[in-house]
Amino acid sequence: MCSLGADLWIFLLLLPACAPAHPAARPPAGVDECAEGIDNCHADAICQDTPSSFKCICKTGFKGEGTDCEDIDECDNEFNGDCVHECANISGNYRCTCYDGFKLAHDGHNCLDVDECSHNNGGCQHTCVNTMGSYECRCKEGFFLSDNQHTCIHRSEEGLSCMNKDHGCAHICRESPRGGASCDCRPGFELAKNQRHCILTCNHGNGGCQHTCNDTDSGPVCSCHPKYTMHSNGKSCIEKEEPESNSTAASDMDKRVKRRLVMETCAVNNGGCDRTCRDTSTGVRCSCPVGFTLQFDGKTCKDIDECQNSNGGCDHFCRNTVGSFDCSCKMGFKLLTDEKSCQDVDECSFERTCDHTCINYPGSFACTCDKGYTLYGITHCGDINECSINNGGCQHACVNTVGSYLCQCHPRYKLHWNNRDCVEVESAPPAFVSPKAILRCVKNGGNERCFLSCQSDVHSVPGLHDAFSLTCGSPVPLRSQNGRNNESLNADVATVRTSTTFKVTEGTCRVRRSDLNQDFSQQKGSEKHNVLYERFCFVNITCRSRAGAGQKGAAKETFLTAEFEAELNYKEVTDSCSFTCARRKAEKRMRKTFRTLRKAISKQQFHARLSGKELDVGKKSSRQSDSQEMCGTGQVRVDGKCVSCQAGTYYDGDKEQCVLCPNGTYQTEEGQITCETCPGPETRENQRTAGARYITECVGVCPPGEFSADGFRPCDSCPLGTYQPDGGRTSCFPCGGNLITKHPGSTSFQECETRVQCSPGHSYNTTTHRCVRCPVGTYQPEFGQNYCVSCPGNTSTDFDGSTNVTQCKNRQCGGELGDFTGFIESPNYPGNYPANTECTWNINPPPKRRILIVVPEIFLPIEDDCGDYLVMRKSASSNSVTTYETCQTYERPIAFTSRSKKLWIQFRSNEGNSAKGFQVPYVTYDEDYQELIEDIVRDGRLYASENHQEILKDKKLIKALFDVLAHPQNYFKYTAQESREMFPKSFIRLLRAKVSRFLRPYK
Repeated sequence: MCSLGADLWIFLLLLPACAPAHPAARPPAGVDECAEGIDNCHADAICQDTPSSFKCICKTGFKGEGTDCEDIDECDNEFNGDCVHECANISGNYRCTCYDGFKLAHDGHNCLDVDECSHNNGGCQHTCVNTMGSYECRCKEGFFLSDNQHTCIHRSEEGLSCMNKDHGCAHICRESPRGGASCDCRPGFELAKNQRHCILTCNHGNGGCQHTCNDTDSGPVCSCHPKYTMHSNGKSCIEKEEPESNSTAASDMDKRVKRRLVMETCAVNNGGCDRTCRDTSTGVRCSCPVGFTLQFDGKTCKDIDECQNSNGGCDHFCRNTVGSFDCSCKMGFKLLTDEKSCQDVDECSFERTCDHTCINYPGSFACTCDKGYTLYGITHCGDINECSINNGGCQHACVNTVGSYLCQCHPRYKLHWNNRDCVEVESAPPAFVSPKAILRCVKNGGNERCFLSCQSDVHSVPGLHDAFSLTCGSPVPLRSQNGRNNESLNADVATVRTSTTFKVTEGTCRVRRSDLNQDFSQQKGSEKHNVLYERFCFVNITCRSRAGAGQKGAAKETFLTAEFEAELNYKEVTDSCSFTCARRKAEKRMRKTFRTLRKAISKQQFHARLSGKELDVGKKSSRQSDSQEMCGTGQVRVDGKCVSCQAGTYYDGDKEQCVLCPNGTYQTEEGQITCETCPGPETRENQRTAGARYITECVGVCPPGEFSADGFRPCDSCPLGTYQPDGGRTSCFPCGGNLITKHPGSTSFQECETRVQCSPGHSYNTTTHRCVRCPVGTYQPEFGQNYCVSCPGNTSTDFDGSTNVTQCKNRQCGGELGDFTGFIESPNYPGNYPANTECTWNINPPPKRRILIVVPEIFLPIEDDCGDYLVMRKSASSNSVTTYETCQTYERPIAFTSRSKKLWIQFRSNEGNSAKGFQVPYVTYDEDYQELIEDIVRDGRLYASENHQEILKDKKLIKALFDVLAHPQNYFKYTAQESREMFPKSFIRLLRAKVSRFLRPYK
């Protein structure tokens, strides 16, 4: 009974303790305190209702009176929780884990050796030998193991000592500065007193012991867990057998009774429990570690297959293991740091993914090329030689240019409006004269404004932010032979050409609808000398933004290039001013115009009328702060994604949507900001249907297979023996070789009745009437053609008779590499490298820096004679110290340091092979960290798990690691949160001590 004191504060303190004794505080009879939640059981206890009250029982894995429960540390006993390696206590339970090189047995406590050689040959180039807790690679006769302990190098009979087959080092041989050799050992080994042999320690594969390893002067000594006994091999452990009882028949009954009583305690035979046993008032209670479940007999533990329940929480793949499970992802996805979720790898965020435009898709990506370029080698873009495709459709001459081409006419002819046919100058109707671009600039008190008016062929780069290409008129073709560079093919006209590139304000690389309140093109200058008025036959203005040089986050730099062409008529030459004089005057006017235009653009006062639309050129967006949310040129946002406007439409900046091309216009490309005006006299009726995609949809234009004198209706069908693939043409192409077509109005050479049908990779020769294999450097993907297409850019094919652009390969490779980071890349990567090629690179680090190389994967044809190979050594001499050498596919990543301070690298392919090849990143680092870096890259645990292997294949992660290795001060650019998000927990745990020491050596 509680007694109340006189002081009030004593009363208040005692009141809670005395309250239950008061009859009013006692719960009514029949109330279930557990259900009502009015019990005082601990959070880790179970409330059990009784007829008169309730009682609290601590949950399994906890101890106490029920009102106060404390976690039981199952690992804190002489048996280490029955775990043979490591025991990790967790709230209410525990978990056994194994050292690297071992896996948990099905009983959840014992550890078994992992056979690393069973998966991908352990990553060994030649032979893999499994050992207890580890493995080792061995080489065939005539080879020795490289420093990375996985690949093999061909032995040299002579030369430097480390390349000699008798260098005598058990593991690693190093050149001594003064000649000779010195030996070193792999991590986990110690160099013997003879300075040649290596002694195993417990730090490598647990010393070859299954359970416990202890280092002694004579090497590791193995022992077993108390519940196991040593195998005769001195390394493995066998579970002990329980001794059988020898009781007599007379006392069997009493012994059975005693056994029953004794068995009800954990002191004997662990209470019959498979794992953890706990004595309770009702007998023994068995429990299992995490990852196991107690069976119906209350004694046995069985591994839980977590993958059977919601795929283990894994986004993609789940693989069950003893006591746990592993998640993995589909190709093109990466496992996040929670080691369950999968995230799409945005390949487009990597440097050098695509030459032009990269489009990311879930699990993959695709590269696209700008107009006038074609894709090769999966990610590269090369200029299309349109002239190799049926002469570019040109009636006379065709000249290929970068990203485009030009048709040229013979003397006394001029280019037709279709830019392909040629018409005689004397007979050319005025309506067909090339449109002139008119540039008018007004200077008023230091304010310059310019207005460009023309019938325009405007081409924007779809999907790119801050990029456009604007073309007015047609360039005057150059003389093909014996012509002066600045004269046209027309003898009466000379062309003055000039171009310039200058830097402009960031964010001004856009063409937008003009908000001028009046027609600036018709404005009158206050004074005539303040107005510049020029006619040009051709104007091209391109604008591109690119990342600035320097560190991460550098601002973009925007450059504008302007090209002008003006015709100088010989009739302007007078007695007082010669041709040279007239030319100089024209050039002077153009320079003055350039200066004015430059000022107008810098002040965002450049306007244009293109295809009947008033536009601002180079005006900074009013929504610059939201530029990251804006779509690229010619794109709109659909369902949260930026999508290019389709052909037959254009992007309307006022409506901020894609709009059908109006009547009288057409658009053949996606992602454009204007539509092109249909050709022909203004009085001619144009098509009445909006959204035209091709010029042939313009009413009045002759369709393919037809022609007329001016390209407009009425049209005639191409006669027998001729064909025409384009619309609006003035003639048809002859089949040649007296071949005829199957019917009038043919549209391709394939309709010519050839004597033989040529397969892809061939072209039809109309002289010999035979199929000729496409020569090296060309291809033909179609049947029945009379031409072969030239490979794009500087690419070529391995053989003649190629059938696809994918067989065009860039052979460029080799050279001197950068001081800090860079790539060693097979030619044409990631496309197949060319046959019969040879590349040589040199890495010469700055003083006191060493080289670290990561080979994520390498694909070479497997051949006995090593036809294709990659070798890295000190110099071109075959006897110099070799760091790496391989001639086969190797999909498992490997990292290693160079055995010499500089590297000579050679890749060679023979005449019959081709494969994907390799892209190998490298970094140079301060040689003060040499020992640490070697310790990391030679640690087999770095390559032990698939997750760790994926890190070495992750370009973004390798870039971050190399950034810090090359410039340690950059470590502080990455926050701890960023590091946790980039690297899996297992990888951080593996390298925590080593990486911390490397990044913060003085802390």
